[in-house]
Amino acid sequence: MSRELPDRGGLIQEVLLAGRLNSTAAIMLHQAVADRLGLHPTDHKCADLLCMNGPMTAGELAEATCLTTGAITGVIDRLEAAGFARREEDPKDRRRVVVRAIPKGGQKIGRLFQSLAAEMAKLCSRYSDRELATIIDFMTRSRQIAHEQTQMIRRQ
Repeated sequence: MSRELPDRGGLIQEVLLAGRLNSTAAIMLHQAVADRLGLHPTDHKCADLLCMNGPMTAGELAEATCLTTGAITGVIDRLEAAGFARREEDPKDRRRVVVRAIPKGGQKIGRLFQSLAAEMAKLCSRYSDRELATIIDFMTRSRQIAHEQTQMIRRQ
């Protein structure tokens, strides 16, 4: 039994609603993770950026998050105090400081996501390679739009 698809306008509305609902679910998930880790959600996501990207300067973290460098300084201070990151001399330029994730902190975070990763892998198994490529394209472009909109809102 197949369900009849709504017209294009209806489909777009469904995509927008699904995006809103996914956004809310993601925020609530990351709040729960941050609570478990004793961090603010912004701090948790900055630690995640460090785990994914490797060492970053405060300026790079600020650019990635659309936060001010002053706000990022506070984030880094809290991540250091909680044992999730440390400041180090940049090996390429001793005048600069980079922030590096502490592996033990990343492992704490990773343990909280094991179940989610397993469930998401199961979900992915329902889709063809072509469908997964489309999903990746949509998610990547959605993230880029969200980042641009965040920058625009912060500039206003």
